[in-house]
Amino acid sequence: MRLSYPCWLAVIVTIVSCSTDKEEAPQGAIVQSEKQKFQVDTITNQLKNPWGIAFLPDGRILVTEREGEIRIVEDGKLLDEKIQGVPAVYAKGQGGLLDIQLHPNFKENAFIYLSYSKPVADSGGTVIARAKLDGNSLTNLEELFQSVPLGSSEVHFGSRIVFDGNGYMFFTSGERGKKENAQDLTNHLGKVLRLHDDGKVPSDNPFINVIGAKSEIWSYGHRNLQGLYYDKTTGTLWEHEHGPKGGDELNVVIKGKNYGWPVITYGINYDGSIITDLKEKDGMEQPVRYWVPSIAPCGLTMVTSDKYPGWKGNLLVGALAHQLVARVEIADNKFVKEERLLENIGRVRAVVESPDGYIYIAMENPGKLVRLVPAN
Repeated sequence: MRLSYPCWLAVIVTIVSCSTDKEEAPQGAIVQSEKQKFQVDTITNQLKNPWGIAFLPDGRILVTEREGEIRIVEDGKLLDEKIQGVPAVYAKGQGGLLDIQLHPNFKENAFIYLSYSKPVADSGGTVIARAKLDGNSLTNLEELFQSVPLGSSEVHFGSRIVFDGNGYMFFTSGERGKKENAQDLTNHLGKVLRLHDDGKVPSDNPFINVIGAKSEIWSYGHRNLQGLYYDKTTGTLWEHEHGPKGGDELNVVIKGKNYGWPVITYGINYDGSIITDLKEKDGMEQPVRYWVPSIAPCGLTMVTSDKYPGWKGNLLVGALAHQLVARVEIADNKFVKEERLLENIGRVRAVVESPDGYIYIAMENPGKLVRLVPAN
């Protein structure tokens, strides 16, 4: 059993600490973390519930807002002009316009991929779509995937998208608040899914020959997955998900594996009642790291840039409830330690590394986009 390390094991100096009464770092102040000095550069605080971030080759930054807008940042400023042609979204509860990713060959094909909840009957189903970006407009929108909601629910849509660089796309779909969905292979809910980048189902997906199973499923037994990262160097797919009250998980996602929800969990119900007495079970994967109490993880990236030499190879995990970024050190896909950065910076929705190597963070309430600038 992998034990979750208590907060005091992270030796964090100055404003980065485990207490919850620290103030956010002021603009321009130097933050001294364990292994890296940096400054917080606020680009804008005028966003509304930002969710996903993508970087265009021309230097513009696209940021999705959950209610259905794609905002444009150009030359360090948020423009009044917005991307046109965005599909209608089901912006209720936790649903709406979620992640945004460029195709790995965007310069050649201009494809942008979106995840969002689409209005379906009395609820919303998670959709993966792609469109071409022409100037500031989306054209030729294609729905590549849609999960069918089972009943009415406004929670646990997921949803993140990553590409592996070999023509495959991974994405996540939450279990929509109904625990049993995660173990049921006849639906897409509570799953990591895999498609070709054109939406076709790969012939080597693990359940393609299982009668009744959804052929897009890559792994199952997940709850509400809001972090996904593919490490192209090692071929490792990382995922994190919300537990209930406690039991958030960081996982290495392996083809065909069962990640246990709700049969095993380190969390309990929000009312304090017990979900299960089991934390381990044969045939079910253990998390690399779990959080009790819950930090509500959202947004995930790995530091690959030489701009942050002290953090290189670390995972950065955003947190909604604890309003911070957790720097997670790993070795051989095992948890080593965690440092908590920028406590009380705001409810972190996205953490990404830009093509030029800087870390960008998007937060809600207020809707901010910031950049971490290394300092000497």
